Amino acid sequence: MGHISHDTETSLCEDSRLHLPRGGPAARHSVGERVSGKKVLRPGCWKMLTVAMCVALLGCLRAQELGGHVSVILLGATGDLARKYLWQGLFQLYLDEAGQAYSFSFHGAALTSTKQGQEFIAKVMESLSCPEDVVPGRCAELKGQFQQLSGYHRLKTGEDYAALSTDIEARVQRQGVREAGRIFYFSVPPFAYADIARNINGSCRPDPGAWLRVVLEKPFGHDHLSAQQLAAELGSFFREEEMYRVDHYLGKQAVAQILPFRDQNRKALDGLWNRHHVERVEIIMKETVDAEGRTGFYEEYGVIRDVLQNHLTEVLTLVAMELPHNTSSPESMLQHKLRTFQALRGLQKGSAVLGQYQAYSEQVRREQQKPDTFHSRTPTFAGILVHIDNLRWEGVPFILMSGKALDERVGYVRILFRNQAYCAQNDKRWVAEQSQCLPRQIIFYIGHGELGGPAVLVSRNLFRPSLPPESWKELEGRPGLHLFGRPLSDYYAYGPVREQDAYSVLISRIFHGRKDSFITTENLLASWAFWTPLLDSLAHEVPRLYPGGAENGPLLDFEFRGAQLHFSQRQPEQLVPGPGPAPLPSDFQVLRATYRDSPLISAWPEELIAKLADDIEAAAVRAVRRVGTFHLALSGGSSPVALFQQLASGHFGFPWAHTHLWLVDERCVPLWDPESNFQGLQAHLLQHIRVPYYNVHPMPVHLHQRLCAAEDRGAQMYAGEISALVANSSFDLVLLGMGMDGHTASLFPHSPTGLDGEPLVVLTESPSGPQQRMSLSLPLINRARKVAVLVMGRVKREITMLVSRVGHEPKKWPISGVLPSSGQLVWYMDYEAFLG
Repeated sequence: MGHISHDTETSLCEDSRLHLPRGGPAARHSVGERVSGKKVLRPGCWKMLTVAMCVALLGCLRAQELGGHVSVILLGATGDLARKYLWQGLFQLYLDEAGQAYSFSFHGAALTSTKQGQEFIAKVMESLSCPEDVVPGRCAELKGQFQQLSGYHRLKTGEDYAALSTDIEARVQRQGVREAGRIFYFSVPPFAYADIARNINGSCRPDPGAWLRVVLEKPFGHDHLSAQQLAAELGSFFREEEMYRVDHYLGKQAVAQILPFRDQNRKALDGLWNRHHVERVEIIMKETVDAEGRTGFYEEYGVIRDVLQNHLTEVLTLVAMELPHNTSSPESMLQHKLRTFQALRGLQKGSAVLGQYQAYSEQVRREQQKPDTFHSRTPTFAGILVHIDNLRWEGVPFILMSGKALDERVGYVRILFRNQAYCAQNDKRWVAEQSQCLPRQIIFYIGHGELGGPAVLVSRNLFRPSLPPESWKELEGRPGLHLFGRPLSDYYAYGPVREQDAYSVLISRIFHGRKDSFITTENLLASWAFWTPLLDSLAHEVPRLYPGGAENGPLLDFEFRGAQLHFSQRQPEQLVPGPGPAPLPSDFQVLRATYRDSPLISAWPEELIAKLADDIEAAAVRAVRRVGTFHLALSGGSSPVALFQQLASGHFGFPWAHTHLWLVDERCVPLWDPESNFQGLQAHLLQHIRVPYYNVHPMPVHLHQRLCAAEDRGAQMYAGEISALVANSSFDLVLLGMGMDGHTASLFPHSPTGLDGEPLVVLTESPSGPQQRMSLSLPLINRARKVAVLVMGRVKREITMLVSRVGHEPKKWPISGVLPSSGQLVWYMDYEAFLG
C-alpha cells in the first residue's frame, strides 16, 4: 500500500479541519524504522495503518456531511405571528434536528431597538414549550441551549444586513464548519418585501456553495395585477427555487394527509372519486372570533382574500387534482394543480353570498377613526359555489365557506357521496358496517369543533382506510359525540399519533427543502386569475348583516340551483346605508318603498331580476296549489330577457308542467322573425324548460299568410282562447314594461285603442316600426290577480320621475292606467331607473 507521510495524512482531512492524532518521534519509531532516511513499516503494521486511514477518511466524509451550519433569520421577530407561532416553530426545528446533520444559530430581526428586541425575545423564550414526552428538567436544558443560540439584530439599512452576514461568517469560522445555508423568514407586511429583498440580495447572501431560502407570508398581493407586480419584484432578487410562500393550511395535519390518503387508498377510491359518485364537496373554515383589532387589515382584504383565495383554494386543488404518480415530486404536483386551475369554471356574482356581522362597521369606525356616517361593505362571511369543468368533476358542486363571528370554530373538508340505497329495515336495526342507507362520507377534520383536533373520518359503509400507522392511530370511542349527524362509531376515525402545529411542520419542510408544501409563482397567479373577476364584480355589493354567534340562526344558510347560490331565507327588504355623508344608489341592497301608491322593489339589476323571478315562482306555486294551473302573461322586448334567463337556469322547482304562458303583446311579424316577442321568449326561456306545447299561447298575428288583418279576427281568436282557459279572464300574473313615452304592452299615448271598452285583445298602431301590434287591453290587464311592472336602465329615469307625479291619465300615459281592480300592482325598478 506504500507509506503515508504526515503531510499526506494531514491533507486527507484539511477541508474538514479534522486531523488524525500524531505522536512524537517515539511514537513514530514504535511503528516502524528508518532505512536510508525512509520509514519502513514493520510486518503487521499495514493492517493498523489501513484501518487508521479508513477511519480518517470516514471521519472526513462525515465531517463534510454533518458539519454544515444553518442560520435562521426571523424578520419581524417581535411581531404577533412570531410571538404566537414562529419562535415555537424554530424551537421545534432545533429539537428535531439538533445533534443530527447541522449546527444552528437563530437571529431575531426587526426595526425595534436592540435593547427592546432582546427583552422581547427573552420573554418569548420563557413561553416556549416542549413536547409532552420531554421531562421538565430536560426541557429546561433544551430551552437554555436554544436561547444561547438565539440573538437579536436591528435590521434597517444595507450596513445592518452586511454586519449580520459578517457575524454569521465569523460564527461559522469559530465552529470550524462549512456554511450550509441561510433561511430568511419574512414575518413582515408585503410592502416591506422589496427593500428587505434588495438588502439580502446585496449584502447578506451566503457564499456560493451554500443555499438561500426566503420564506414569504401572505397576503401575496390584493388581486391578479398586484400579485404579478409583487412576483416580478421578488423575482428580480431571488430565484424561484429560493422562495417558499407559506400557506399555513398546507401544514395542518389533516390537510397534509389528503394527497397521501388518496395515494394510499387508490384501489378503494379509484371508482368513487368522481362525478358519478360524489354528490358535493364542502371546504369549510368557521371562526367564532370577530375582526376586532384587525379591522385595518380586514378593510383592505375581507374574508375572500383572507381565507378563500388561498387556504380553501389550496385545499380544493388537493381534493380535485388528478393524482400524480409521484406525489412527492414538486414538479408533478405543480403541473397537476395548474391543470385543475385551468378547469375551474369562472365565477359570477351569483356564485357568491356575502355577510357581515353587525358590530363590524362600528369597530371599523372606532379603530380607523371613521366618521359616524361610515358603513363598511367589507364581507366577513362568504359562501362560494365552484364548479370544475372536466370529466372527473363535471356537475359536482364544491362549496367553499368561511366567516367570522359564527356559531363555532371548526375547519373540515367533507366529501359527501351519492346514495341510491333503500333499506327495508327500521333505522334502529341498521348495522353501521353493513347498512348502505347511512350517509357515506369522507371527512378531513382540520381541527377544533366537537373533536377538538385533526382527524380523518371514513364512513364504515364505504371502506376501511389505510393510513400510516407510525403517524396516525384509530381514535377511541366517545359515546354521545355526533359528527355530521352520525355518532363517531359510524366512522373509521383516525387521529395523529402526535399533534403538530402547522408552522412547526412547515418550518421543518423549509429546512429540508421540500417545496411541494408551498405556493409557487405560477400557482399563486393562477389562483388570483380565478378569484379577481369575482372580487371585482362584488366590489359594490352590500353584504347581509348577521348578529354573530348562535344568534345567527338560519340567517346565513344558503342553497344552490345550477350555478346560482342564494341565501335560503330572504332577509327583510331594508335600507342599508353605505359610506359617505349622504346615501348613494350604490349604498342600498334592496329598497322597499312605494311608487304611485303601490309597492316598489328597487335593487341592482341582478338582485332585482332574482327577486322578481322568486316572486313569480312563489305566485306560480300558490296558484297551482290553489287551482291546479298558473296563467302567466309576459311582455317582450329587451328588459325581460335577463328574467327569462334567470327563470330558465335557476328555478328548477318552478311548476312549468302546470303553467300556461301567454303574451302581453306582439309585433305583427312572423313568429320566426327576430323582431317577434314570441321568438325572444322561445330563445331565452321556452327551449330551456319543459312546458307542454299546448300550454304555450302565441298571439295569432299571422293568419292566412297575412299579418294582423282585421278581417282574420286574430284579436278575437286570442280573446276567445283566454276566456275559455283563464277563469274570469283573470291572469294570475301579468308582466309589463314601461316605455320612455309612458306606453305599456302595445298601448300607446294619444291612441284610445285598448284603453277602455269591452275588447280583451286589440290591434294597435305603434309610433315606431314595426307599427302594427296586437296587445292585451287595459281592462284585461287590470283583471289580473297581480301585475308586475319591470323598469330598468338609466334611460328610463326621466319617464319614471314624470309618471311618479301624474295622476290617472291613461290617454297621455297608458302606464298610469294600470291598477288591478281586485289584485295587486308591484313596481320593480333598478337603481338607475329609480335613482338615476
